[in-house]
Amino acid sequence: MAIRKITIDDKEYPANLKNIHRPPQALYVNGSFLAQDETAVALVGSRRASQYGLETCERLAYELALRGVTVVSGMARGIDSAAHRGALKAKGRTIAVMGSGHNHIYPPENDKLYNQIAATGAVVTEYESDMQPLPGNFPQRNRIISGLALGVVVVEAARNSGALITADFAAEQGRDVFAVPGKISSTTSSGTNELIKDGARLDQSADDIMEELSLVEINPLSGDEKTGKDEAIARKTKSYIYNSLTEDERKIYKSLSDEPLYIDELLSKAGVERQRASKVLLNLELKNLIKQLPGKQFVRKGS
Repeated sequence: MAIRKITIDDKEYPANLKNIHRPPQALYVNGSFLAQDETAVALVGSRRASQYGLETCERLAYELALRGVTVVSGMARGIDSAAHRGALKAKGRTIAVMGSGHNHIYPPENDKLYNQIAATGAVVTEYESDMQPLPGNFPQRNRIISGLALGVVVVEAARNSGALITADFAAEQGRDVFAVPGKISSTTSSGTNELIKDGARLDQSADDIMEELSLVEINPLSGDEKTGKDEAIARKTKSYIYNSLTEDERKIYKSLSDEPLYIDELLSKAGVERQRASKVLLNLELKNLIKQLPGKQFVRKGS
C-alpha cells in the first residue's frame, strides 16, 4: 500500500472538504483525488440493510457513476459497500472514508473492496495507520463523507442509524440532503421516511439528484450525441437491473408487456406460486419495472 499524507495546504486537498467547519488538517490517502471529484454525491445508510435497500443503493451509485459523478461512502457493511460496488461496476470514480487507519481495514471482509477502490479512486482517513476502528471514530468520520460531497443521499436507515449523523453534518455544511422512501412498516426505512417528513428531498433516481444539484455530466455532449449517450445509459441501467433480479422476479417480468394482465393469468403464465407472488410483485414495483393497475392488473413499465 502506498499511503500518502496530504495536508490542508496541499494542492491535492479536496476543495469541497476544505470549506467545512473543522476540516481535518491532514488526510492519509491510498489512491488519488482528481479535479472531477468535486462533482461528488455521498450515498449512506444502514449496515443491516434490506435487499431492497442494497439493490436501490447499488443502482443509484451505478447510474451516478455512469454520468461522471464521484460516489462517496464509508465502506461499512450494507448500504456503504453497495454504493462503492455500484460505482465500480460502472467503471466510475468512488471514494471511501474510513473510521480507522489503513492498517486496520474495517470491516475486515472488505479488504478486496478496499483495494478495488484504491486502484481507481481513493480510500481516505484522518487517522494514522495504526488507529483501530474505535466506535467514537465513526461519527467524526461522517463529517468527512458529507464534506467531500455536494449532496448526501440516505438510502435506508433506522431512527438511530449513524447515517442520520451524516445527514445532520450535511445540513450543517449546507449540503442538500436526499432520502429514498421505503415501506412504512420497515424499521430500516423509518429514519429515511422521517427525513422526508422533515424536509429532505425525496429521491427515486439518479436524475432526481442530478436535477436538484444542477449537475451536468462530465464531458457533456449535445444534440444527437447526447441523445445517443442518454439511450446508452438507459440501456445499461435496464440491463443492470434485470441482471440483479431473482428467478421469480425475472419470470414475472418476462411474462408482462404493455398489455395489462390480471394477477391469476400472470401467475399462471409465469409459473410463480401465489404465496411468493406478493413479495415478488412489490419488489418489481419498487424497482420501477412494473406497475399495478386497478382490478389487480399488472403491466411492464417502459416496454
